[in-house]
Amino acid sequence: MPKQIPDCKRFSGYKPCFPDHNCWEDGCKDNIPTGTKILIINLDAMGDVLMTTAQLPSIKMKYPNSTIYWVTLKIAAPLLKHNEYIDHIFSYDAESILILSQMEFDVVMNVDKSQRSGALLNAVNAKEKLGFGINKNGKIIPVNEGAYYNYQLGMDDNLKFKVNQRTGQDYLAETFELEYEKHDYVFNFNAEEKSFLTNYKNETGISNSDKVVGFNTGCSNLYPNKKMTIEQHISLIEKLLDKKKYKIVLVGGPEDTERNNEIYSHFKEKIINTPTTHGVRRGACYESIPDIIITGDSFGMHLAIALKKYVIAWFGLSCWTEIDLYDRGVKLYEKDLFCSPCWKKVCPYDLECIKMIDLDKMISEVDNYFDNIKK
Repeated sequence: MPKQIPDCKRFSGYKPCFPDHNCWEDGCKDNIPTGTKILIINLDAMGDVLMTTAQLPSIKMKYPNSTIYWVTLKIAAPLLKHNEYIDHIFSYDAESILILSQMEFDVVMNVDKSQRSGALLNAVNAKEKLGFGINKNGKIIPVNEGAYYNYQLGMDDNLKFKVNQRTGQDYLAETFELEYEKHDYVFNFNAEEKSFLTNYKNETGISNSDKVVGFNTGCSNLYPNKKMTIEQHISLIEKLLDKKKYKIVLVGGPEDTERNNEIYSHFKEKIINTPTTHGVRRGACYESIPDIIITGDSFGMHLAIALKKYVIAWFGLSCWTEIDLYDRGVKLYEKDLFCSPCWKKVCPYDLECIKMIDLDKMISEVDNYFDNIKK
């Protein structure tokens, strides 16, 4: 007769969980029950993936004995490594979809309002489905009552741009029918990354006593108007260097390489230009160096929040009310600019929201942080 397959998180059916112990024949050596099986679908922007990690503590509070699976894009999957709440990470590809289609879940939670994520939610075998699916005509729909407000934000510009005062974490918790708690993003370095970071700081002459200001200079190419001009960055850095008490670090991703090199060329050895093509985990190491991150609303901003940095973030086309800096920073925006926020990819108004950024305010916020907040 076939033996019983252990209901244990460790058991894979491929190799022993412990050396020289046959779980199938002899039973579990250290059983960790699978419990409630939860699948999170989050295929959208990398910043959104980081922001969604803030829901994990609440999910574990509601389902203390559970196994959490997460499916995301290959580029975002490294952000979820070393996360103590997540048991299995799937990169979104044909192999993962095939595996997921053969599994049974208790709960599936889809963050994304997109056809592909909605189709995946529809296809997964689960007792309870939360978030967004698609109907027979391929239209995105909310699948539970808790998702209605989140869905309505996408349908009503006045609600999203003018009325809503709730953060993304707040209404995502409602979408997943969780009690909203102001939990931080969850992002962890491993021992190798911590060692690399220590060595890199030593190599670049950065000590723990230095006052380090980081500039996340760019953003995704999908919304190019979420970044300041090169000239604005140069002006800000010049003013900070004139104070002769700050070290400046440039950070960013592959799409920011040329931009950062151009900014660096104006200063050479006076500032540090970190590599932009070493992958997202190394990029996180570099961004963890500064005390402050100056940034637009981008993945770099969300990473700075996850790293618990003091964030000076400016907003133009995107919704500042939806972002929670966890009392570690300041949001800069023009309240009276009639066209902002707008979420337009092309600006019909000569990029006023960028031109009106208060650079002097950024300088004063840097001074305020080091003079009054970080003692």
